[in-house]
Amino acid sequence: MEQTPPARPTHSKEFRQRRALNWLTLGFTYAAMYMGRYNLSFANKALSDNYGWDKTQIGTIITAALTIYGVSALFNGPIADKIGGRKAMIVGVFGAVVFNLAFGFGAYIGVLGTGPLLLSYFATVWSLNMYFQSYSALALIKVNSGWFHVRERGVFSAIFGSMIQSGRALIFVIGGIAVVFLPWQWVFFIPAGIMTVMGVLTVLFVRDHPHEAGHENFDTADASSGDTEKVNMKYLMKKVFTNPVTLTIAFAEFCTGFVRHGFEQWFPRYMQEAQHLALDSDVFQRGALSVVVAGILGAFAAGTVSDWVFKSRRPPVAFIGYMLQIICLAIIWIAPGVEWIIGAFVVNSFAISIVHSMLSGTASMDFGGQKAAASATGLFDGMQYIGGAAVGMGMGWMLETFGWGTWGPSMIGFAVIGAVLMLKLWNTVPKNVHIH
Repeated sequence: MEQTPPARPTHSKEFRQRRALNWLTLGFTYAAMYMGRYNLSFANKALSDNYGWDKTQIGTIITAALTIYGVSALFNGPIADKIGGRKAMIVGVFGAVVFNLAFGFGAYIGVLGTGPLLLSYFATVWSLNMYFQSYSALALIKVNSGWFHVRERGVFSAIFGSMIQSGRALIFVIGGIAVVFLPWQWVFFIPAGIMTVMGVLTVLFVRDHPHEAGHENFDTADASSGDTEKVNMKYLMKKVFTNPVTLTIAFAEFCTGFVRHGFEQWFPRYMQEAQHLALDSDVFQRGALSVVVAGILGAFAAGTVSDWVFKSRRPPVAFIGYMLQIICLAIIWIAPGVEWIIGAFVVNSFAISIVHSMLSGTASMDFGGQKAAASATGLFDGMQYIGGAAVGMGMGWMLETFGWGTWGPSMIGFAVIGAVLMLKLWNTVPKNVHIH
């Protein structure tokens, strides 16, 4: 028997306009936070050059930060479900501002020297930044779960995905140029300024539910639709943390994290060292911009195909994303030439965006429902970042020891596991469905 969610609702023009103000503000705030998260990859080599640290030492900063993000997301999900997405986003964005500034100001702390004390400072500060960053996805999805019906979420997740990628686009362009023409700390100061502006706009315009903005709430037809239970830890454990479907997605997201962060945290340095391209070179800038555009297109493709071809089922689309990752990583492994490698980078970004938007961005709303959306996101996103933590110190040591030839193949097995898990969930939709 085929399962399909209920028909998509119709909304008034006034509702759609107010919802647009809500999600545009949220989306661009999240995009700004992406700038304050992926900027470290552009300072990766500059930190080594300035302080004499090898890849393993730089990797300790990455591993510490991604581990803190992953663990924090697991715990902050229930907090966001309790306090609401708006407050969670406000806490997250202003916390990220403080610790991006603190990382940049590390350049002026001469008393710590250039040894273990300074490395510990940077690892601690970046971990605190990632603690606050962990609120961002939870907050955004928590708010949107009350504003979007299950049949609207795939397409709107595509829109959100493209907005988020705009933050990556800005840091890819600004970061690559800033580390060449400005001291490296400006790669952290610039995003802090942009996040401050978006944090103020979040305070002014974002609301958790339609009724708080003068509109009626409606049934979103997700996993919590019709639930009358009180939202407490027992409810969240049943809905999210002991549900076989959500646990399977979480394990897949662990695999996603290894591939995603293994790629995103190290590819600028790969291009510098393995392909001998400067970050301000035309070839790198065009390639980096193409990577971001591909991420935007991946989010749109995933959401559209999910809602219109697979009737709002998310696993089939994620499976396609994993298969594309396997092909791209194999090309990077073989390394037939810089043009092929850049092409593989672009398609891999497309594929990573497909999986991320379907699982962390959409399935979390579907299977967590309005009441547990943040907890589901925390589980999925947290596991993704815990998977990503291994690409810091572990991958740094591997690259330092065995070279860049091991980079591509080290990620392939994780994409294979993710694809297999999505096959297992192929026809899965939230329990709240019509059976035909």
